[in-house]
Amino acid sequence: MVIASIDLKDGHVVQLKNGKDLVLQRDDADSLIAEFNLYGEVAIIDLDAALRNTDEKGNTANTELLKSLLRKGNVRVGGGIRDVKKARELISLGAEKVIIGSAAWNANRKDGEPILNTAFLDELVNAIGKQRIIISVDAINGNIAVKGWTETAGIPLIDGAKEAEKYASELLFTCVEKEGCMQGTDMEQVKKLREAVSCRVVAAGGVNSLEQIEELEKLGCDVQLGMALYTGAVSLKDSFIHCLNWDKTNGMIPVIAQSTHGEVLMMGYANRDAFKKTFATKKLTFFSRTRNTLWTKGETSGHVLDVVKLRADCDRDTVLATVVPNGGACHTGSWTCFGAAPDEKSSMERLYATIAERFANPKPGSYSATLNDQRVREKVMEEAEELTDEAETKQDVIWEAADLLYFVSVLMYKEGVTWQDVYDELDKRHKAK
Repeated sequence: MVIASIDLKDGHVVQLKNGKDLVLQRDDADSLIAEFNLYGEVAIIDLDAALRNTDEKGNTANTELLKSLLRKGNVRVGGGIRDVKKARELISLGAEKVIIGSAAWNANRKDGEPILNTAFLDELVNAIGKQRIIISVDAINGNIAVKGWTETAGIPLIDGAKEAEKYASELLFTCVEKEGCMQGTDMEQVKKLREAVSCRVVAAGGVNSLEQIEELEKLGCDVQLGMALYTGAVSLKDSFIHCLNWDKTNGMIPVIAQSTHGEVLMMGYANRDAFKKTFATKKLTFFSRTRNTLWTKGETSGHVLDVVKLRADCDRDTVLATVVPNGGACHTGSWTCFGAAPDEKSSMERLYATIAERFANPKPGSYSATLNDQRVREKVMEEAEELTDEAETKQDVIWEAADLLYFVSVLMYKEGVTWQDVYDELDKRHKAK
């Protein structure tokens, strides 16, 4: 599959040729990640950090922009990550994986010393886990490149890759000579790398066509795409569709729809045209095997499934669609095809949405709409006191906790805070430990 790259320099989204010459510059990072995340993972690279263009605190002109993007998709982040503290911070802020470049290599080693910076990598694995680590095995003329691709470390690509996979869940290989040149990547080096290691391999640098993406997919490699994507030479829509395992599934891919809260709603089948329509309309579309035609879920009932993102599984023969449902997903009227309940399960998000609707469209007798800022804060304090001082039985605790959570939700809504904001903060605290 394709991983779209957002390279940052001087506070802008850029694309460079050979890692040096500016080819294009943009300032629409938010809209880019919203679009890219529909199709797959997104890589965000701080080029200034890689080149050590930092202040005394280690920040760059891209730092705040980068941080703002980390929870807006399934993000991996790289560029100048040289210590465990920085890696842990990025994970706590929402990055799913960190890409380690120069810091992984013992470039100035003496005879007999390891080619990897094992002390750093051991500490990193203990801090964030091997599954969150990607090591760059970028190469110039077959030798590992370091320091923003300005030097080579005297380490042959294959030798370095075999050692690096001991510390990483995947390797990112960039053919530096091909980077940004739109002339295709070095397939021979990719093949040798793929044969040499067993972990996930992502190829980058020069990939310029759908055909090469398919070829890399058949080798068992993913592709990190930059220049070809920004220039329109390759589209993420076509890449996603072409990378699916159509031969294995006889031209029909199972698609599982789940809500943004993780609740499985339904399953159907999609052919190539169904995926094309899904991407065009952002409404989940299937292929009806009984009627032999495309059908967009909810086209008659109005209960459409708005698509947030699609993800192929590891075998590329099943797709998980994260969606926002507009009513019951099942043709019976049930919220999910795997249960008989007509309504969405209660959740903090559902409560919050109800409160938001009450304020937006007040109804006669609506208690929520009568709560001003002062009154809702008084109620939070009142309910917290009742929960801690008066609740004696399990049922009492349930009752008072429900009251408290309701008023906390109202207060959050009034302050523009969502439950996802709270979950993100809890996640940050958990991962920062």
